[in-house]
Amino acid sequence: MDVYELMDSGNGKKWERFGPFSIVRPCAQAVWKSKSRIDADASFSREPENRWQFKKKLPASWIVSVGGVKMKIAPTDFGHLGVFPEHALLWQWMRSQIREKCRILNLFAYSGGLTLAAAQEGAEVCHLDASQGMVDWARENAKINSLEKAPIRWIVDDALKFLKREEKRGSFYDGIVLDPPTFGRGAKGEVFKIEEHIIPLLESCKAVLSKQPRFVIFSCHTPGFTPIVLEHLLVQVFGSHKIESGEMILEGNDVFSIPSGSFARVVYP
Repeated sequence: MDVYELMDSGNGKKWERFGPFSIVRPCAQAVWKSKSRIDADASFSREPENRWQFKKKLPASWIVSVGGVKMKIAPTDFGHLGVFPEHALLWQWMRSQIREKCRILNLFAYSGGLTLAAAQEGAEVCHLDASQGMVDWARENAKINSLEKAPIRWIVDDALKFLKREEKRGSFYDGIVLDPPTFGRGAKGEVFKIEEHIIPLLESCKAVLSKQPRFVIFSCHTPGFTPIVLEHLLVQVFGSHKIESGEMILEGNDVFSIPSGSFARVVYP
């Protein structure tokens, strides 16, 4: 099966293989020297403007397995490809926490990798993103994984507004996952700024936790939001439960790993 692989990094770039195609993209963290000559089928640059260069013609999209989930890969104008592979280790941890009839809420859910990993374990999932296009992409991924009939609710909405409505409805979840952006807009243009809205967002998440929750997983790529910052936020909102934190990492074989954002999680007994 075509899978993801980190091939090398350095000189401000990362070299990844997405199935049959290798791709080079900017990576500010990779200030070290690369171990090999970085070359690829395609490359993305932000200088002087966002643009792709292709040494080999790539299809409009193709399928790659990441963390046990088949994902549609497609180059976008922003250099994204439809999956953040650094999240896969969080998906794997989550799989071990899911119990029968678990209800999972996935906020800022993007193309649905975690949603589908949870569904593969038998969970009922609510998948929410403010972008109709990304929800459509996630539903495509569900079909690719033969999960189109799985118990998944597909929601296009503003996360905070949705959480408030779920609280009023008495709709509770055993696990909540959120990967908020630094800045974003809701389905109706609502502005989200992480430094202003993260505590209200976490408080609203706490309000819809079930009486016997399994976990809360909080990840982000915002500069300055280190694992310790995320841990402090979870302690302040969720109290003195067991909390684990760390860096999300891209790893490869015999190459330097790349720190790629932070995570923290509340683990319930």
